[in-house]
Amino acid sequence: MKCSHPFVAVSFMFLSLLATDSLNAKPLDQGQQDAAAQNGHDEEKPVGPVIKDGEAQIADAFKDSDRWIRHDLWVETDFDSDGDEKLDRMHVDVTRPYQTEYEGLKVAVVYVSSPYFAGTAPGTDFFWNPRQEIGQKPTQRTVGPEVKRESNRLVISKRHTSDWVPRGFAVVHSSSPGTGLSDGCPTIGGKNESLAPKAVIDWLCGRAKGFTSVDGDDEVKAFWSTRKVGMTGTSYNGTIPLAAATTGVDGLEAIVPVAPNTSYYHYYRSNGLVRAPGGYQGEDIDVLYDYIHSGNPDRDEFCDCKVRDEEMAKGMARDTGDYNEFWAGRDYLNQLDDVKAAVLMSHGFNDWNVMPEHSYRIYDALNKNGVPTQIYYHQDGHGGPPPLTMINRWFTHYLLGIDNGVEKDAKAWIVREGDKPDKPTAYDDYPNPEASPIALYLSGNSPKRGNLSLDRKAGGGKEKLIDNFSFSGESLSQAETTEHRLMYVTPELKDSVHLSGLASLKIRMASSKPAANLSAWIVSLPWDESKNAKITDNIITRGWADPQNHRSLTEGEPLVPGQFYELSFDFQPDDQVIAKGQQIGLMIFSSDRNFTLQPEPGTELTIDLDTTQLTLPIVGGESQIRKCL
Repeated sequence: MKCSHPFVAVSFMFLSLLATDSLNAKPLDQGQQDAAAQNGHDEEKPVGPVIKDGEAQIADAFKDSDRWIRHDLWVETDFDSDGDEKLDRMHVDVTRPYQTEYEGLKVAVVYVSSPYFAGTAPGTDFFWNPRQEIGQKPTQRTVGPEVKRESNRLVISKRHTSDWVPRGFAVVHSSSPGTGLSDGCPTIGGKNESLAPKAVIDWLCGRAKGFTSVDGDDEVKAFWSTRKVGMTGTSYNGTIPLAAATTGVDGLEAIVPVAPNTSYYHYYRSNGLVRAPGGYQGEDIDVLYDYIHSGNPDRDEFCDCKVRDEEMAKGMARDTGDYNEFWAGRDYLNQLDDVKAAVLMSHGFNDWNVMPEHSYRIYDALNKNGVPTQIYYHQDGHGGPPPLTMINRWFTHYLLGIDNGVEKDAKAWIVREGDKPDKPTAYDDYPNPEASPIALYLSGNSPKRGNLSLDRKAGGGKEKLIDNFSFSGESLSQAETTEHRLMYVTPELKDSVHLSGLASLKIRMASSKPAANLSAWIVSLPWDESKNAKITDNIITRGWADPQNHRSLTEGEPLVPGQFYELSFDFQPDDQVIAKGQQIGLMIFSSDRNFTLQPEPGTELTIDLDTTQLTLPIVGGESQIRKCL
C-alpha cells in the first residue's frame, strides 16, 4: 500500500488570521456570467466558483498561484496517543484563493491526509522471512532503519492544489498521527487515525481549535471556510477519508477514496491465511508501522513499545492468521453505521497490492445502507482515480450545492478492456445486474490439464498435487504438465464471456500435514506472450484460504492428515470480458510464492472432484455460457 508523493518545498506567507462575518459569495452559473457581461457589470459581479455543465471551472480570478494564500497550523484533537499527557495536535497546511483573505470569500475545502508526506523508511531488510512452516511461531523479524524525516518544512504537500484552487476551493493537507510534524503514534487503522481527520474537519467547521505552533496558544480560525469539506486520496491516503467518514463528522459531505485499504486484516490475511500484499512479501502491520513512523523522535520509544511491540505483537496473530478483536477494530466494514458522506470509490481490478475487494465490500454495504455511492473500476493495478470530471461533478454537487444530477448518474463505471481511463462504460450497478452465478464442475487428468464444464457428472474422482513454492503461479498456470498444481479448463470459447462480480470455490480437500496453504487462480488461456502483454492479462482473479479455518475465521484448528474437509471462499471481485477462442481455467495449488508463506516443499493436497465446484458470475447467465462452451 505504498505511495509515491512529490514533495516540493515552497515558502509560506505567515498570516495573522482573524475571524470575519462576511457572507459567502454564491457560485455563478454560465447564464449568470453572460447576463452580467451583457449588462456591463463584469467588474461588479460577486466573486465565486464558476459553474458550467454542472462542474466548477478554472476561473481567471483564482488561477494565479502567486496570489494564493498559504499557511500552516496545528489542530488540537481530543486524544493523547503518544502518552505525553497533552492532547495531540495535527500539522495542517492550507492553500486558498487570495479573495478569502481580502474580499470576504468563503470556499469549500478539498482535504487530503497522509502518513507519507514526511517520508518513509528506506530499505527492505526488515520484513518477516516468509520461509517458515504454516501455523508455526514466526521467527523474530529485524527492525529496520528509522524514517529520516525529509524536512521540517511547513508546506506539507502541493498535491491537488492545481486542480481545485483555480476552481475556487481551498486545499488542505495534514500529516496523520505520528508522522511529519503531527503529534501522536501511528496505529495503522487505530481509532486515532479516524479521530485525527475528524478534528481537522471540526476546525474547518469552527468546532475545534487551531494554533500557530505545536505547543503555542495563538489561535488560527478557518473564517474562510463554508464548512463543506470533501476528502480524497490514494492507497493509505484513500483509507483516511473513509476513516474520517465513519465518525459521522458534520461537514464532511463527500469522499473519493482511490484504492483504499478498508481492512488491515484483508490487506495482510485472506480467509485465515497469512497472505502478503502483492509486491511486499513478508510485510505485516508492524512493518508498515515502521515504514511510516516519521513523527516526534522524543515519543518514539513510547510509541514503539505501546503500539508496535505490545498491541501489534499480541494482536496480529501471524502464527495463526485468525480474525480477532485487533483486526476487527481495523476493519472499517464494522464502522459504517454513522457514515453519511457521499462516497465515490475507485479501484483497479488488477490491483494485487490493495486488492479490489477493499472497495467492493464497502461500496456494497454503503449501498445497502442508503448512502449515496458510485464506484469506478478500471483494468489496471494500484491507484488510478476516476476521471477529474467525475470527481468534479461529485464535489460540485455535494460541496457547492449545485443541482447537476450527479446523484442520478449510473451507479457503476467500468473501464472496458482497451479503453482509456477517462472513457468508462456506465452500468446500472456492480456487479452487473444481468450476471448470475453459474456452477462449473471438474474432471481430472492430472498431472495434465483436466476439464471444466457444466456437466455435474463430469469425471469426478480424486487428484493430488505436491506443494513447492519454488514455482511461481505464472509458471504453473502455463505448464502443460506438472505435479505441483491441478488445472481444469473449459473448451475454447465459441463466443466472449463477460464475468462480473465474485467468483467462488467450493472445495473438499485433504492435507498430508496439519497445516497447508490453499491457493486458487482463475486464468485465461492460452497465455498471451505478445510484446505488449501484461502478466495480469491472463490472470482473471485469485483467491487464498487456510483449510484450518474451514469452520471459523476466528479459530483455526489443526488438520488431521488424510482427513477431508469442506470449505468455500470467494475470489477477488472482477469485471472482465474473456475473448472468443480463449479457455477459462481453474488452477488449484498450495503455496503462492509471491503472496503466501513458503513452507518446505512436499505437502500433498488431495482434492475430491465430486464435491468441488467453481461458480462464475456470468452476464447473461446459463444461456450465455451454454452458447460459449
